[in-house]
Amino acid sequence: MNNVTIAIDAMGGDYGVTVTVPAALSILKKYTNVQLILVGDEKQIKSQLGFFRRNKRLSIHHASQQVAMDELPSKALRIKKDSSMRIAINLVKTGEAQACVSAGNTGALMVISRFVLKTLPNVDRPAIVTLFPTFNQNKVVRVLDLGANINSCADHLYQFAVMGSALTSALDDIEIPKIGLLNIGEEEIKGNDLVKQAAQLLSESRHINYIGYVEGNDIFKGIVDVVVCDGFVGNVTLKVIEGTAQLIAFYIKQEFKKNRYSHIAALTAYPVLKSLKKTLDPGRYNGASLLGLQGIVIKSHGSANIPSFANAIKEAILEVEKNIPLHISERVGIMLKEAEF
Repeated sequence: MNNVTIAIDAMGGDYGVTVTVPAALSILKKYTNVQLILVGDEKQIKSQLGFFRRNKRLSIHHASQQVAMDELPSKALRIKKDSSMRIAINLVKTGEAQACVSAGNTGALMVISRFVLKTLPNVDRPAIVTLFPTFNQNKVVRVLDLGANINSCADHLYQFAVMGSALTSALDDIEIPKIGLLNIGEEEIKGNDLVKQAAQLLSESRHINYIGYVEGNDIFKGIVDVVVCDGFVGNVTLKVIEGTAQLIAFYIKQEFKKNRYSHIAALTAYPVLKSLKKTLDPGRYNGASLLGLQGIVIKSHGSANIPSFANAIKEAILEVEKNIPLHISERVGIMLKEAEF
């Protein structure tokens, strides 16, 4: 395997170096072809490294600033030019790294990535895409856009479908992925003008395997490989799913705490619940791609723990090995040409 170099925004996320550095070290143990650049406050990073600071496949790039989780993206772009996030993205731009991974401020990451790396030819806007589990444990579904673009037009949704199809084809070895458009119903008459116009573009494409509308409850059925929506709908969908999972977990715990008999039942059900938690753990699917950029940028959940952040780094490694930007650029060039955007 070819060597892969990943730049890590070590200061990003809710827990900073206490998560990012141990996660990076776990990756070095598993992947012998990977080199990591930890970007951030050198003193804080070294405090977490211990013996591993002498690892030849690990280097530190000092950054004097960091982007706060609640910072305005415009401020981060203008003022935080020496932030760990900005430098990590710059390393991708200069070719010193092949991908950047950050658990930091999503808005700032998107704005800075787009400013520094620019979008691919024929791509108007990047989109955020991530994995969701399905009822088939051997199958996942990718959903985009999850919040990069609040206001999108039909052409943008078409581009999202093209990029999602290209990504899924490359990563999952699915020659012609099935594409669904998220809507309030499966009937053609339902939906707003944006969705109807996007559906027409997708239906007319010879290179997209568009199967029609899908509803929110269809996302987990595995009937499509990619679900397309605008960023407002996608982000709300993501947060509702996360909230629902937390609500179910809360009530399960409450039920098992009710009385002595429920405690006994909890002990009996523990192996099943442990397996269920592992299967549905959001950390397994951590690592959202910022598609459409001239470089690979992976967004980790801000509250990610060590294994979860490591999964985001794994996603970056996989996309580098599959050369996702080139793959998307080639597919976009072919597919978008027919639409004469």
